[in-house]
Amino acid sequence: MTTISLEALKQRLALIEDAEIIDRETTDGLRLTFIYLGTLIDQERLNESILVPLVRSFQSSVEKSLTTAKITRLSNLEQALQYLMKGSVLVHDSSSGRWQAIMLPNSLSRSIETSETETIMFGPKDSFSEQLEQNILLIRRRLPLTALKTERYSVGSLTQTTVVLMYIDGLINPEFVAVAKNKLSSIDFDMFLDSSHVAAFMEDHYHSIFPQYLQTDRPDSCAYSLGIGKLVIFVNNTPFALVAPITLFHLFQSPEDYINRWLVASFLRPLRYLSFLLSITLIPIYVALTTHHYQMLPLQILYVIIESRSKLPLSPFWEAFIILITLEIIKEASLRMPTKTSQNLGVIGGIVIGQAAVEAGFASKVLIVLAGISAISTFLVPNYLVTKSSLLLQFIFLILATYLGIPGILLGLVGMFAHLNGLTSLNQPYLAPVSPFYWRDWVDLFVRGPLHAMRIRPEALRPLNKYRISRRSK
Repeated sequence: MTTISLEALKQRLALIEDAEIIDRETTDGLRLTFIYLGTLIDQERLNESILVPLVRSFQSSVEKSLTTAKITRLSNLEQALQYLMKGSVLVHDSSSGRWQAIMLPNSLSRSIETSETETIMFGPKDSFSEQLEQNILLIRRRLPLTALKTERYSVGSLTQTTVVLMYIDGLINPEFVAVAKNKLSSIDFDMFLDSSHVAAFMEDHYHSIFPQYLQTDRPDSCAYSLGIGKLVIFVNNTPFALVAPITLFHLFQSPEDYINRWLVASFLRPLRYLSFLLSITLIPIYVALTTHHYQMLPLQILYVIIESRSKLPLSPFWEAFIILITLEIIKEASLRMPTKTSQNLGVIGGIVIGQAAVEAGFASKVLIVLAGISAISTFLVPNYLVTKSSLLLQFIFLILATYLGIPGILLGLVGMFAHLNGLTSLNQPYLAPVSPFYWRDWVDLFVRGPLHAMRIRPEALRPLNKYRISRRSK
């Protein structure tokens, strides 16, 4: 531990243009030195809340002069630099020789906006921002509980990123909290610039294409997850929170499920599962049927396909491969272009290029229709990371269909579910409540039952308090 001194601080702050060192003397003759980084602190608050009251003070110390400010006494140079780089003003009292830190972080941030990744028609419109304290506030407004605990961690040797673990004490299974704490404490890496980076170091199976932490920017989703016995992890400077433990089925649930009438929600939820399966198997099924099993097709449909493919120089595999690659190029391009331009690009890609591909003899009309259905199906899955995973799965199934036909697709499905069955999230089964089987949780699985019927929190999470209603009125 190095002793704090003005010379040592000046040496460490050399060649930092926004570092400020100023001296002031109080009315009572107390000489003070202030050190801070102008870009990291709120300079208006520094003048109004610190400098002016101190200079006009007749007290003999900083603590007595600033009774409303949170002042931390510093003991060594490393601690002083740590506070300085997090937006503190270091104050040196020449009479006592003490060094103190006063937190004055610059609260510059964008305002609370509507979520762009999880849009809904009805329900709360606010979403998280890059400000950690603001994100915690949005949760505390929804869950005004003293049992809502927050624990801070710092990860990244270079970024010193603040990570906050949030959970409801007395409700969540303590095993989840212990595992999360252990994983956060054991992280050893230099930079964490996004919640995805933290998730990558906390996931049980980082080679899998399926996310094991739900990333959401919706406060209502996080509050609901906390209320049923999950934990939430916030990462500073990122608008997405991590929710765990999750199962595959949580990735297909939308906040709007609990706003729609339960019959409507129960109709839409299976539609998402079906859409996911269509997005990964529809084109491979087309390739399998036209390559290996054309005798299985009804005669009328077979005539249509033969007529459509009669002038194509490419095999069904290469025909599908080129169309799928082209679709992904259009999707990626539209994501990285300005909003208005990307809309035009979607129209051009979907209509002009598709029509041109048919006329040029690179693709059949049937495949263009199936590719459109497959592409639209991916957008029904609420989770963006699952949507991107389905892309890779689609190509794997396409290869299996080309060489093995329908048995290849079935083999791929078996392999996919075997892989899912082996996954865990915070050491909890990824396919629960299907495997292992918890029949009570099925009321909010493939369908969304009435809220009145959801009196018990998910058994798969093993919460300490499993009842969502008063025991007396159960």
